[in-house]
Amino acid sequence: MAWLLVIFNEIFYRPLLNALVWLTGFLPFNDLGLAVIVLTVVVRIVLFPLTHRSIKTQNKMKQIEPELKKIKDNFKDRQEQARRTMELYRAHGINPLSGILLLFLQLPILIALYLVFRESVNIDAAYLYGFIAVPEHVNTMFLGLFDLSQGSMILAAAAALSQFMQIKLAKLPSIARSSSPGAKSMDFGKMMSWQMTYFMPLLIFFIAMRFPSAVSLYWTTLNIFATVHEGIVRKKAQKIYAVEGNSSKDTNSDSKPS
Repeated sequence: MAWLLVIFNEIFYRPLLNALVWLTGFLPFNDLGLAVIVLTVVVRIVLFPLTHRSIKTQNKMKQIEPELKKIKDNFKDRQEQARRTMELYRAHGINPLSGILLLFLQLPILIALYLVFRESVNIDAAYLYGFIAVPEHVNTMFLGLFDLSQGSMILAAAAALSQFMQIKLAKLPSIARSSSPGAKSMDFGKMMSWQMTYFMPLLIFFIAMRFPSAVSLYWTTLNIFATVHEGIVRKKAQKIYAVEGNSSKDTNSDSKPS
């Protein structure tokens, strides 16, 4: 397993660490907070194609939720349910596994970014490239208010709140209650969704309090970017489905005999 750690360090962790050190020395006042924000945004832009496809898949799933419920209500046989569901996915161009796979592809980069910011105050020079110089002075006072080398309750709360907002907006389609034999598994899914919505932000708050607040700033920036992206995709999807719904109504009305 040691070779996996070496690959992770060389491909993900080390380049991002060097990018952070370079940005800190390049940006005005050697501001670590600005470097954290800029690097987070740049990484999210690089990952944009993967993230965008994943969000589009999630939003398509939300839009067809009523049709999925009809299938579950009308077809009690599980094989028939599965067949009808796959037909529905194909009709809407949805690959239900693609969103999960795309998220997993992003994980190594996001984990490496988190580790970089966790160690941002105590940089190990052994990981730096020869052409990267360590700034003589690093300003850890973000906005003159928050010392990024220490934990901050305010920034930890900002990270937790932004995570809550992001989860609420991007939450997977809720599963309606049913009297079918699969109702227990559906209730379990709703319970897991509730835990993700409310427990995850609390967990992030307590974790963020234990680390330098550069981590909190990273999480907050990441979540704000994701929330804005999700909101834009959601609005576009709603407009598209509204147009499709109106056109289908017009087609049905035209086909009726006068």
